[in-house]
Amino acid sequence: MVDKVTWQKAGRVTEPGRYMFRFGWLTVTADDLKVWEQFPEASFTLVKKPDAGPESDEYHLGLFELPAGPSPDHG
Repeated sequence: MVDKVTWQKAGRVTEPGRYMFRFGWLTVTADDLKVWEQFPEASFTLVKKPDAGPESDEYHLGLFELPAGPSPDHG
């Protein structure tokens, strides 16, 4: 099961909408796309939709993380 989704894994979608992936259906919002436009390497937590039934494969994007960059040199 996939629990993190990057823009690359999402096929670099450019429009909000509902997309089919190997793990199920993913709804991408305009706000999600804004994050990826600003931070293309960000990864979102995949969240099962609360109103979906136990057999459902409907997901949306939750919190996002930015990849860790190099540490600043304090020497």
